[in-house]
Amino acid sequence: MALLTDTKARSVKPGGAPLAHGGVTGLALHPSPNHKGQGKWVLRYVSPVTNKRRNAGLGSYPDTSVADAAQQARLMREQIAHGQDPLEVKATEANKPRMPHLREAAEFLHKELTPGWKNTKHAQQWINTLTEYAFPLIGAMPLDQIQPRHIADVLRPIWLDKAETAGRVKQRLHAVMAWGWAHGYCHSNPVDVVGHLLPLQPGKTVRTQHQPAMPWQDIPSFVKKHLHHPHDVTIAALEFLILTAARSGEVRGAMWSEFDLKAAIWTLPAERMKAKQAHRIPLSKQVLRLLKRQHGLHEALVFPSIRDQKELSDMTLTAFLRRVKAVSDVANRTATAHGFRSSFRDWCSEKGYSRDLAERALAHTVQNKVEAAYHRTDLLEQRRTLMQSWADHVASGLEVLKR
Repeated sequence: MALLTDTKARSVKPGGAPLAHGGVTGLALHPSPNHKGQGKWVLRYVSPVTNKRRNAGLGSYPDTSVADAAQQARLMREQIAHGQDPLEVKATEANKPRMPHLREAAEFLHKELTPGWKNTKHAQQWINTLTEYAFPLIGAMPLDQIQPRHIADVLRPIWLDKAETAGRVKQRLHAVMAWGWAHGYCHSNPVDVVGHLLPLQPGKTVRTQHQPAMPWQDIPSFVKKHLHHPHDVTIAALEFLILTAARSGEVRGAMWSEFDLKAAIWTLPAERMKAKQAHRIPLSKQVLRLLKRQHGLHEALVFPSIRDQKELSDMTLTAFLRRVKAVSDVANRTATAHGFRSSFRDWCSEKGYSRDLAERALAHTVQNKVEAAYHRTDLLEQRRTLMQSWADHVASGLEVLKR
């Protein structure tokens, strides 16, 4: 079949029979019923999804040339070959929410927050700082394209000379990106790590390590060397603490009634949490196997003291860590049970997990009220993947946890 040319297309008569393109199966020019040399491009195909015949319009001729129509049709044929229905793909794309630019997101968030601010001057300052310092550089950027280096470019000119203003800009940009993350426009908050791209501000000190923590890289070998007695309650409790990144008191007081083993969830009631808010922890495969080994030791407690059938004391874990000389990242100090939470947090950062996800895993409260307004989910399923990856790292040195 000869290919349809522009010369032939320009000469089509009104109301004539469709002219096949000749180069793409199913593509044809349907002449206009009233005007010579005009028509509509139509690709006829059988949907690989529904197995029904469908007609896809590719534009009007001559606005859409013969070459352009053929290019569109070939792309659609490729989709069909891969089991996709081009019209369904097009409909899905059309229904996707448009990615907002930073300025649009900031202005929308500002409008939402303004009614809750009693001080109108503060409300105006909130948007003014972004208008002056952020919008000229990144205001037109889509949220999903903003990287830590872009945030650093905004803050760098004022980071040292106007430290207070820079702090406010940073905080407000974090709130805007948290809004974007909460609405699915981006998968992390680039403001979380921007500090690594900027110099230390005058008067600021590096965060101190309150609890000596074992470097996360050393945990698998520590586990392999010292946590190899699966029937020792102290060791089981410490394994559980490391795998769940929970606090010592939460682990030692763990009750069977708090566990849904079928759903693999540990729900800690508010009264047992530091922030007095209930907290759910997804359980990895390693934790589920550990819990299975604990069954039958006590009717209520998961980790009972074998001697008196009561809750283990905090000194039990501390004494064990001292006895095995658990090395921490602080010179001449033994790693603490609580320090394993810091190890977990450092691992999260090193592996690229978002700050929001890591903080929820540790049951840390969101201090910033603006951010807290958009944190209405505990991200359980996202944390399930995170905790399984952490457990795989921890258990990489312990054969008994793999079985």
